[in-house]
Amino acid sequence: MRIGLILGGALAGLALASAALSAFWTPHDVSQLAIAQKLLPPSAAHWFGTDHLGRDILSMAMLGARTSLAVALVAVGIGMGLGVPLGLLAAARRGTWADEAVMRGNDLVFAFPSLVIAILITAVFGPSAVNAIVAIGIFNIPVFARVTRGAALPIWTLDYIRAARVAGKGAALISLQHVLPNVASLLIVQATIQFSLGILAEAGLSYVGLGAQPPVPSWGRMLAEAQTMAVLAPHVAVIPGLCIVLTVLGLNLLGDGLRDASDPRLRVLR
Repeated sequence: MRIGLILGGALAGLALASAALSAFWTPHDVSQLAIAQKLLPPSAAHWFGTDHLGRDILSMAMLGARTSLAVALVAVGIGMGLGVPLGLLAAARRGTWADEAVMRGNDLVFAFPSLVIAILITAVFGPSAVNAIVAIGIFNIPVFARVTRGAALPIWTLDYIRAARVAGKGAALISLQHVLPNVASLLIVQATIQFSLGILAEAGLSYVGLGAQPPVPSWGRMLAEAQTMAVLAPHVAVIPGLCIVLTVLGLNLLGDGLRDASDPRLRVLR
């Protein structure tokens, strides 16, 4: 087993475990402010120190993990839930108006980055984690649609697909029973990549005030609040930054490892 897959799984698992644990327990109650203890350096009482309001940074980082991972996970779910069926439809109806409509719709969404979509949504509905989910999820739809279509097209030319057609199976049933299982491994790998990109997108949106709103902790907003104190108390900015970097790195390594493990050509070479 490759070291990247192990390391990626460990880093991603640590982030997921922290997020899950924060639902039941954190070292300190972040809803209680302690201005007298603001900007304390790391110590036995506060392993990662405290922020400008005296809140424990470790507790904030754990709660921020839950916010960031939840937003990214739901956004990826939206992308897969809508993008995969669209990609299967486009592959099954290659060269028809349905295929053309799906691909041109993808081009239209790709013309607007997720940050621009978030700004548009925020202008109408206001900033929130839900709107961040919608913005990131919309951007994920064409990604999964393109990946699914590209992987499914070669499968439609295989002999067992022709045999299924001769047996009287329709395009929808063939896509569900024969095409989707053969592209599932690729979609799982793509999901890990989009998961990491979703975390970055959520952090960016929260940084500019378009993501989760106070008092909900978020890694991106922790960075935004710490930018004026980076020289006075560098740990306030370093900790959330490291959380983002290590989590994204872990998910990318996990995705690369899963891709290598699912590729039969690489298994033969090993």
